[in-house]
Formats: sequence, C-alpha cells, structure tokens
Amino acid sequence: MQLVVARIGRAHGIKGEVTVEVRTDEPELRLGPGAVLATDPAATGPLTIESGRVHSGRLLLRFEGVRDRTGAEALRNTLLIADVDPEELPEDEDEFYDHQLIDLDVVLADGTEIGRITEISHLPSQDLFIVERPDGSEVMIPFVEEIVSEIDLAEQRAVITPPPGLIDESEAVVVSSRDEEAESDEVAAEESSEAPKGDV
Repeated sequence: MQLVVARIGRAHGIKGEVTVEVRTDEPELRLGPGAVLATDPAATGPLTIESGRVHSGRLLLRFEGVRDRTGAEALRNTLLIADVDPEELPEDEDEFYDHQLIDLDVVLADGTEIGRITEISHLPSQDLFIVERPDGSEVMIPFVEEIVSEIDLAEQRAVITPPPGLIDESEAVVVSSRDEEAESDEVAAEESSEAPKGDV
C-alpha cells in the first residue's frame, strides 16, 4: 500500500535542501537517510533521501543528486510516497495510519450515525476528519482526545463526543454583535447611575 508521507515545500539555502510538510506520525522511520520514495508527479522520482535535519521547527531534507537551489525548487509541491505493509501498525497504540481511519463510521456515544470518514486533513495545529454526512454534506471533526473518544478498528467506527454546534449548527451558542452592544449599553448605564454626583 502506498501512503503520502510528506509534501516538498520551498528550497532552503543554496545546497539543495528543501523544507517538507510532514504527513506521517513516524518521520524518523519514513523520512530517514537512505529511504527511497515514490513521487507524485511520478516523473520527479523516485527520490532517495541523503540527509535530514530540523531547522526552526521545520524538517529539511536533501536528496541524492540534488545539489543546488535550482534543483531543489524544481521539486516544490511534489508529494513523497512510501510503500507500507497494509498489516503494519504504528508502535504507539493511540496512533493510526490514514488508511486505517478512512471509511470508518463516525457515531455518537449513543450510537447515532454522523457519517463516514472520507479524508484526513493534516494541519500544523491538529488533524481533521473530513466526514461525509448521509445527506452528502461534509463536516470537519478535529482528531483530538476531547472530541474523538474512541477508535474501534474491529467495529470500523470512530466514537465522538462533539461540543454543541460542531455537528448541528442550530445547537451553537452565538452571541450577535447587537446583543453585545445592548449588553455594553446596559453596563454603561449602570456605571453612570452608580457614579458619584458632583456639586451643583
């Protein structure tokens, strides 16, 4: 099975290094020196990682045969793809590969069906489940412990406890600017009535 493990970003410096947007929980395994990765577009690869280092919180990679900034820039936006055994599981039992999560049914704790995971969006701050509802609409669910309470691969489902408004917008608590203005006017009126009166 092939999985996207990174996307190449901008060139860094003049010696062929590139920044990468990591899309795997195991970069030290998938993006280590010597790893040979397929690419999308395919004509760009395969690419062999020569070295890697972290700089200012970003992973920088250098590939064999890429020696200057021009070569590095030519790789920009290329997806790096690793071959992964479908039966292989992450070392941490609380981590999952994307292919394990795609197509899981998303349900509430009481069994209410929400939809099906069709995509995992990897953002810098957190991962998101893109969930297709039965009516064809989509909802984004943050993959965080406070919301996703259980991943049951045997039952092929993800159990969630969403905050009000995440699934059903009608449940969201919204304070309109008009309400805020009215509240501030009331506070101002109270403060003026409490203010000490000057001598007449």
